[in-house]
Amino acid sequence: MRRKGFTLIELLVVIAIISILFATFLPALAKAKSKSQVSNCISNHRQLMLGWKMYCDDNNDVMPPGRFGNLPGGINNPDNLYNVGNGKKFRPRWIAVLGPYVGAYGFHSPKIENDRQNYDSKVYVCPSTPLWTDERNSSYGYNHQFLGNARIANNNYYNFPVKAGSLFSLSGTVIFGDCMGTAAGFSALERLQYQNDGSDLQALGNHAWVLDPPRLIMLSDKGTGDIGSPRTAVDPRHGRRSCVAFADGHADVKTPENLGYRRAQDGAYIDTGSFNNFFSGQEKDLDPPEKP
Repeated sequence: MRRKGFTLIELLVVIAIISILFATFLPALAKAKSKSQVSNCISNHRQLMLGWKMYCDDNNDVMPPGRFGNLPGGINNPDNLYNVGNGKKFRPRWIAVLGPYVGAYGFHSPKIENDRQNYDSKVYVCPSTPLWTDERNSSYGYNHQFLGNARIANNNYYNFPVKAGSLFSLSGTVIFGDCMGTAAGFSALERLQYQNDGSDLQALGNHAWVLDPPRLIMLSDKGTGDIGSPRTAVDPRHGRRSCVAFADGHADVKTPENLGYRRAQDGAYIDTGSFNNFFSGQEKDLDPPEKP
C-alpha cells in the first residue's frame, strides 16, 4: 500500500506556522543580540579605561593625547616613535598607546612605517561595528580637544600636555566613546558606508579616532583638523544611544542629546545650541581650546 504524502494545503499550513514562529522569535533574538553587543561594548570601555588610568599614572599624570604631534623628521625622528607594548609606532593614536596597560595589544605586529593598520584585538573594536578596525577610521573616538590635543600650529601644541588631576569631575567627564567620524557633519541621507583605509569625509567612521565635543566655536579645532573639515560626534549605534566612558572608570549608554549634542532635522550634528558640560572636565559649558 502506497504511503500518502503531504498535500499542498498541509505544506502551506506548515510553512505559515514556521513563518509565524520566525516572526515571533526574530525580534526577541535581535533584542538579545543588541543587549549582548551593548554589554560587550561597555566591557571594552571599562577595560580601556583601566589602561587609560594606568597610562596616566605611569606618565606623571599626563593624559594621552588623541595623537602625538608630528615633530620634524617624520619616521626618522626617534621622538616621533612611541611604544605600544609590543613594538613602536609612528605617532600612534590614543588607543594604541594603551596597549601596555590594557592586557591586549592593539596590533600583533606594529609597523613604524604604516599608520593605517587594522586593530587585531577585539577590545579596540565596538561589537556593533566589527569592520571598523582601521586605526584612523576606528570605533572609538577620544575627547582630545579638552584632554590632549597634540596637533601643532605655529610651533605650539593645540592643548597638550593636560594632567588628569586638572579634571574637576571624574564621574562627569567623557574620556572617549562610540564615534561616527566626520560623517556626523552630514545629513543621514548623505552618509556613506564605512570604508576601511578610506578618507571620504561622508563615510561612516572616517577619522573616528577623534571625538569632537558637542559645542564648537570658529577658532576651535574640528574633525580632521584640515580647513573645511566637518565635525565628528558620537554614534548612537546601540539602540539610538552611544556608549561612553567617564574618567572615574564607569561606562554608560546615553543619547547624543543627553551628552549635549544637537542635531538638525536631517540628522546632521550642529555646532551650536549644544553644551560641553560632559566634555570640559569642569562640569561647565566651556569653549573648546582655540587653535594657536
